[in-house]
Amino acid sequence: MSEALVEATLRLAAPLLLAALGELWAERAGVVNIGIEGTMLWGAFAGFAVAVATGSAAAGVAAAGLAGAAVGALFALFAVWRGADQIVVGTAVNLLALGGTALAARALWSGAPPAAPRVGPVFDAGTLPLAGALLRQTGFAWAGLALALASGLALRATRAGLRLRAVGESARAADAEGVPVAATRALAVVLGSALAGIAGSALVLSLSDSFSEGMSAGRGFIALAIVIFGRWRASGVLAASLFFGAATALQFRLQARGGAIPYPVFLMLPYLLTLAVLALASGRARAPGDLGRAYRREAT
Repeated sequence: MSEALVEATLRLAAPLLLAALGELWAERAGVVNIGIEGTMLWGAFAGFAVAVATGSAAAGVAAAGLAGAAVGALFALFAVWRGADQIVVGTAVNLLALGGTALAARALWSGAPPAAPRVGPVFDAGTLPLAGALLRQTGFAWAGLALALASGLALRATRAGLRLRAVGESARAADAEGVPVAATRALAVVLGSALAGIAGSALVLSLSDSFSEGMSAGRGFIALAIVIFGRWRASGVLAASLFFGAATALQFRLQARGGAIPYPVFLMLPYLLTLAVLALASGRARAPGDLGRAYRREAT
């Protein structure tokens, strides 16, 4: 793999990795948040709007995280505390984001949106061979790699991680042991959604410098597939994110070469891979036992 392709793979995998790690936390707690697509879109809009208004990319990233957390809190209110169907609530979040961000963008910028300040590389690697592909990455990629390592360790070796996994495997048994099921699930959803919001800001402050309607373009659903492909493990999520990042980078390279194949065929590549991954991996992977099941404590 060439250095340019490695660099593009890491850059394109970063938002997928951040969003998928956030979804991993939620699903390990037993919650399927398909609203991650809409959460990324809200994060992208908030990050772009605040970055443009303040001239600070860091402020935009912070705003995106707060926007994601707010959407996660809304999702948790209905899906966790009130026991509503998680798929229905997530679908509502996605539809609200699609319409709400489009309306807000048209209200703020009647014409073409202005350019936002961009998040630059953490290190100045110059022309270093191969290793420079990693060193030239933005903070989004470095944060994703660090969080993947931290998540894997936390889920296996910390009290909070074990409690989170217990809630996702058997909420009733965890409740009997004194674990606050609803609070644990809600916290996992809010923190995971904050991470998805930050992933959305990577789209406008790293991969691009402008906001467009629906620019999440299915990445939230790809992140859902990544969690399944990664078998609900942080290491698997990291590997799957890099796989999809490489597929997207390859798609752009094939488009640039041109040829007789129409470019929409190349645009389909990541989504075709998503369907293939779901078909091949879902049957062999074991999901958390109470994934997607609402829990209500019985009256005593």
